[in-house]
Amino acid sequence: MMNRPFSEEDEKKIIKAIADAESGTSGEIRVHIDKYCKTDPLLKAKNLFSDFKMNETDLRNGVIIYVSLLDKKLAIFGDKGINEKVDDNFWNSTLQIMKTSFTNGKIADGIIEGLCEAGKKLKEHFPKSDNDTNELPDEITFG
Repeated sequence: MMNRPFSEEDEKKIIKAIADAESGTSGEIRVHIDKYCKTDPLLKAKNLFSDFKMNETDLRNGVIIYVSLLDKKLAIFGDKGINEKVDDNFWNSTLQIMKTSFTNGKIADGIIEGLCEAGKKLKEHFPKSDNDTNELPDEITFG
């Protein structure tokens, strides 16, 4: 387990951004932070996605944002439902937005921007229904 890489204020902002990104959609988003990633970051994101049982959401519309801080690796993995709706370049363009903030030393802002982009697409393709429940916790996990 790593020490918290964000101030308490930044952590609260990220958690609020998760909730905001999920408001108005049935989609689920998680953020996971590691110090190092000894493998391909997308593979790590896929494994975490499965570990967190994100592949068990009703509409298969979960998204995980994975950040490895010290070796500066990022990945976004979306489940089958959302990937059928967005074009192939969507996750890469979202990563680029995040990387710009990261390059400027604004890690929390970059994560929030990634959450915002993912949330927009989830709201567009998976609007919240009356019987929708928050299937996964709105939290940051740390490795």
